[in-house]
Amino acid sequence: MNRGDWQRLLHIRTHCRDIRGFVERFGKDQDVFTSDRACFNAVSMAILQIGELANGLSESFREMTKERIPWGMIRGMRNWLAHAYGEMDEGVLWETATRDIPALLDFCEEALSGEKRSNPGEERGKG
Repeated sequence: MNRGDWQRLLHIRTHCRDIRGFVERFGKDQDVFTSDRACFNAVSMAILQIGELANGLSESFREMTKERIPWGMIRGMRNWLAHAYGEMDEGVLWETATRDIPALLDFCEEALSGEKRSNPGEERGKG
C-alpha cells in the first residue's frame, strides 16, 4: 500500500470510529437517531468525507480490494449526500451507519494492521 492510500485509510478509519460513536450514543435506535438532527447531520458529513477519501485511493488499491469493499458504491453515496441532501432517505443512512460502516472499519483496521506489521515506519510517514 502506498503512503497516500495509508493516510486515506487512517482518515477513513477515524470517520468510521466517529460514526460508531454516534450510533452508540443513541443506543442503536433508529428513531432516536433520526430525531436528533445534529447527530444525523454529523453521520451524513462523516459518510460524505469517507466517500471523498475513497475517491482519492489509488486505482490499484481499489482494484486489489474491490471484492471486499464496494468503493464505487461508497463514492456514489458521497455524491448522493453532496447533491441530493434534501432528498436523503433516513433509513438508507441508518443502514449504512449500522451495517456498512462497521464492515468498512473492520477492513481498515485489518489493512492498516497488516501494513504496520510489514512496514512499521509507514504510520509515522517514514516508509
